[in-house]
Amino acid sequence: MTSMTETLRRFDASQGPRLVGPRDGHYAKLGGCDARFLVWGEESGGGFSLIEHPIPPRSLCAPLHRHDGVDEYSFVLEGRMGAQLGDEVVYAEAGDLAFKPRDQWHTFWNAGDTPCRILEIISPAGFEHFFRELDEGVRSGSFDPASLSARYGIEFEMESVARLCAEHGLTHPLLEA
Repeated sequence: MTSMTETLRRFDASQGPRLVGPRDGHYAKLGGCDARFLVWGEESGGGFSLIEHPIPPRSLCAPLHRHDGVDEYSFVLEGRMGAQLGDEVVYAEAGDLAFKPRDQWHTFWNAGDTPCRILEIISPAGFEHFFRELDEGVRSGSFDPASLSARYGIEFEMESVARLCAEHGLTHPLLEA
C-alpha cells in the first residue's frame, strides 16, 4: 500500500492521468469497515472522492449517522450490503448502487457470510479526510471523537450499534470493547 506521504504528494491534479492498481492507495484500518483511498478530493477539483470499503462478513460499518452537506453513493462490487436509509432497510447486491443523501440518518453493513466490497463516492469531496484522521487518531492514541465529528459535520447515534447488531446478526468493534 502507498504511504500517506506518497498519497499526499499525488494531490496535484495537474500531474495528468494516473493508474490506481488493486494494491495502490492509502489504506486506513477502521475496525469493521476499512478504507482504501482511490481518489482524493484534491485530485478531482473538490467534486468527489472515491474510497473502497472492504467489509468482513456480518460487520456493521458505523453507528447510525448523518452528514451535513455530503452525499454518499455506495456501489457494491461483491457480496451483499445492507443499509438503513432513514427508516427503510434495503439490501444491495453486486452491481447495485445505494444513495445515502446528505442530512439523512443512515448506516450500512455486510449482510452476508462472505466478504463485501463497495466503492463509496463522496460528493462534494472533503469527507474522505474524516476516515484518514480517524485512522491516524486511533493509531496515535490521540483520537478526539467530538472534535473530529464537529470538524466534519457528522452526528452519530452511538446507542444504535447494539440494536442494529442484534436486529441484523452483526458484529462491531464497539461491542467487543
